[in-house]
Amino acid sequence: MTAFRHSAESLAKLATDDSVPEKRLSEAIAEHLRRTVRVNPSPAERRSWDRSLPLLARDLVDAGLGDVEMLVEYQLPLTSKRADVVLAGVDSRTGSDAYMVVELKQWSQAELVEDDPNLVLVEGMPGGPKLHPVTQVEGYCDYIADFVGAVEDHADMIRGVAYLHNAADLDVQDLYRGVRSERTRLFTKGRRGAFLDHLRERFAPASGADAADRLLNSAIRPSKQLLKLAAQEIRDREQFVLLDEQRLAYEIVLNSVDRARRADSKEVVIVTGGPGSGKSVIALSLLGELSRQGRGVMHATGSRSFTETLRKVPGKGSSKVKNLFKYFNSFMTAERNGLDVLICDEAHRIRETSQNRYTPARLRSDRRQVDELIDAARVPVFLLDEHQVVRPGEMGTVAEIRSHAESRGFRVHEVSLNAQFRCGGSRAYEEWVLRLLGLQDGPPTPWRGDDHFEVSPAGSPQELEALLRSKLGEGHSARMTAGFCWPWSEPRKDDTLVHDVRVGNWSRPWNVKGDRAVGDAPASALWATLEGGFEQIGCVYTAQGFEYDWNGVIIGSDLVYRDGRLVTVRKASKDPALTRGTTDEQADRLIRNTYKVLLTRGMVGTFVYSVDAETQAFIQRLMRS
Repeated sequence: MTAFRHSAESLAKLATDDSVPEKRLSEAIAEHLRRTVRVNPSPAERRSWDRSLPLLARDLVDAGLGDVEMLVEYQLPLTSKRADVVLAGVDSRTGSDAYMVVELKQWSQAELVEDDPNLVLVEGMPGGPKLHPVTQVEGYCDYIADFVGAVEDHADMIRGVAYLHNAADLDVQDLYRGVRSERTRLFTKGRRGAFLDHLRERFAPASGADAADRLLNSAIRPSKQLLKLAAQEIRDREQFVLLDEQRLAYEIVLNSVDRARRADSKEVVIVTGGPGSGKSVIALSLLGELSRQGRGVMHATGSRSFTETLRKVPGKGSSKVKNLFKYFNSFMTAERNGLDVLICDEAHRIRETSQNRYTPARLRSDRRQVDELIDAARVPVFLLDEHQVVRPGEMGTVAEIRSHAESRGFRVHEVSLNAQFRCGGSRAYEEWVLRLLGLQDGPPTPWRGDDHFEVSPAGSPQELEALLRSKLGEGHSARMTAGFCWPWSEPRKDDTLVHDVRVGNWSRPWNVKGDRAVGDAPASALWATLEGGFEQIGCVYTAQGFEYDWNGVIIGSDLVYRDGRLVTVRKASKDPALTRGTTDEQADRLIRNTYKVLLTRGMVGTFVYSVDAETQAFIQRLMRS
């Protein structure tokens, strides 16, 4: 874990040292972030550091706590989210390590949204409701307690404070109703004296260096796997900690449900984010909470693998839970507003219409699938990543959903999770993949490395498999995937799979096609989650929507490096979805999106191999530069 680290006394001196150029503090923090997490902070962030951090440092010094360590821009494990400050010191009562997360806000005026204790409107700040700062810091505390070994089983070690140092009490009086416990508190400039007393009650006037060392060097426990905890999440209680924009999206949905019922109206919520940014965590958290409230709620996707896995894992032994998981085309005849909430996960898989060749004549119409989903609930929620459209006919985009909703007069809320990343918390890797595939402006760039995520080329498919198998032997989850450049055979009569994926003298079968296991190979929908899946190569349709620790990707001959850039080769693809009706432009985008999905399944690291020699050499240059 990383943070810009100083004692309160030394940071206060750094902020007021007239012998160095102006903005020395913000420049030092910016340089730290560029060096450690490869983030270039915005001017607004730098101004906030210069205005807020010296005040907090001076408060600590005035409280006699100049030796408490300030961990500025502390990066939460396995995510790219950063807490403003974590204070590390010695507990004044027990002598053990003590930590306090401080969220610094420069707000002058704020009020609750319609008495919702978790959402606030901030005077002069555009963009709609913001998450209550106490709710925000509470999430940080819970997240650190869940993931950082130094405070494991000792949640009382970590507490939180929201410090609105520019606000008078009367101008934010509403916000005190959002304070639920002594563990997370709210202070303003009018309560600076009470804040200093709170700091003295928490910390002894002693060095916090050792406590800071233990926090920063602590072992990180593995993140909670979505599907393993989904059953308990839905039936029992929430198992996931939602951070910032994740929690904001969650609260906006709950707030919209209450408002839509009271006003007999409809509101649409759109949540966008890259792979692993928490869209499905939000979906399951909402499903669990709304079910416990007795609301009419269902979960729907356009992904067969994802839906069937949710039915088998969370829904095991409970037909009631299984029935919560539907497909997008299940709502052709749904009662208008028959549900309070319809959670549309993987909404980039929305198709133009729900009908197919098996649809009875009585149900055939020109009605758009997005309209069916909007009609089905008072609050339809769409969670999507536009770069994951991998089949012709998929058209789930923000513009499409917003256009259909607004044309009918419905209020639309949009929340972006673009600050939330899986991939070991590596924003750099996500952006590197987009540049590599030409899905973001700018040419491919060398991989500069990231302490939180490993990316390496494999010299052969044998080496790629061996690397992943070693990770599997260490107790990690691992899978191999490939572009759709080989045929996909039916199982043999002796219940074995054909080794379709062949590179030289190395070969492996694709994952199972159907709904039943073949020998030790799991059914198609369970390839990513059940034992035995490692022995087959996953395609995009079985990998999409899932994650595993270590990811191996074989780039086929449908994506090659020529004349200084990666180009797609449509004729090399064996994907049956690329029909004659698919234009070359559409095929190009779908192939690139396919590799975007495959390359972003890993949480800890990814190994890559290309069957094309020129492409392999290009990838090796980028990764080893």
